[in-house]
Amino acid sequence: MTTYDDAGVDVALGDEVSKMLYKASKLTWPNRAGRFGEVQVAKDSFSGARGFEISNLPIGTRAGMCLDGIGTKIEVAERMGDYTTIAHDLIAMAVEDAVVYGGEPFVVGSVLDVNRLKDDLGEPFAEHVKQLARGYVEAANLAQVAVIDGETAEIGMRVGGYGPFNANWAAAALWVADVNRLFTGREIQPGDYLLGLKEGGFRSNGLSLVRKIATDVHGEDWHGVNLEGVSLGERVLTPSKIYTRATLDMYGRFEEEGEIDVHGFVHVTGGGLVGKLQRVLGGPGLGATMDNLFDPARAMSYFQQEGDVSDKMAYQTWNMGQGFIVITPNPLGVMQVLERYEDIEGQVIGKVTDKPGISLISRGLYSQGGWLNFPHNR
Repeated sequence: MTTYDDAGVDVALGDEVSKMLYKASKLTWPNRAGRFGEVQVAKDSFSGARGFEISNLPIGTRAGMCLDGIGTKIEVAERMGDYTTIAHDLIAMAVEDAVVYGGEPFVVGSVLDVNRLKDDLGEPFAEHVKQLARGYVEAANLAQVAVIDGETAEIGMRVGGYGPFNANWAAAALWVADVNRLFTGREIQPGDYLLGLKEGGFRSNGLSLVRKIATDVHGEDWHGVNLEGVSLGERVLTPSKIYTRATLDMYGRFEEEGEIDVHGFVHVTGGGLVGKLQRVLGGPGLGATMDNLFDPARAMSYFQQEGDVSDKMAYQTWNMGQGFIVITPNPLGVMQVLERYEDIEGQVIGKVTDKPGISLISRGLYSQGGWLNFPHNR
């Protein structure tokens, strides 16, 4: 008799994993206790209905959803056998985009697709799932969001990667905002300051280029190569900073006024520093000059050199040391907020101009100290 287990799907084990993740998610619910988005449960079970409090919303309230994933960075976790921080990348990718719109993210859910939940000997990948769950809770708490729902699916050969346990992970973050506080781009003015928030890794972007360079140079087992006492795999796996609490302190939450005047945010992900800043600046009437950028992470410089990646390409692919940018007429106010966050470093990196295009003093390998110019292309 053929069973579902013969097809590679263990329903009972899947339920156990769902229970484990549900138990972990409950640790994030206090993040919204007594606030908009407080979690409401009809039945305390992984299969029970869960929702959130949205009563008495004022006219002019807008809600939306941001969806994102961690891309091929999950393969680096597979290589290292370390899944403890990959959820930081997942949460950051979803919730930071909500802040860029002017919204407050409040709940998240995810879909975890895996090739299988047990090895060839029938032993569950329990430790892998526990690590994912611990990181998920840590990241959600940093972002002050609640995890309310999710799906875990065994889909066999549809998911591949390195080693016996392979996964794809994507998440959705719900956000809410006053319609009058959504960023339109018209708030940004020439003379506004660009204040960069430092990032010590790749976040979850440009990893396909990293993996190609690493494989071309070092072969299949590149992740174990030592770079100044730290393996390449560990360096690439550096978790994304989560800036959400600090940036919401600056601009304000759905039910709270902010502390300073913010004209826009830039989440530096796909398209690199240049592409994402151009997108937020919008039309041809605005540009930027950046003459005080952070240095790129050590691993970025390494892969730039090993792959012979030009400075221009690096700034159009990676964050090059800036994970987030605050656009504001009040940089001192931003720095005062950041004083409360020991793990977030910020500095003025440039200004908005009335000249289209972006000019920056490179901190890359090949044009360091020289100006790079990127014409307006939006």
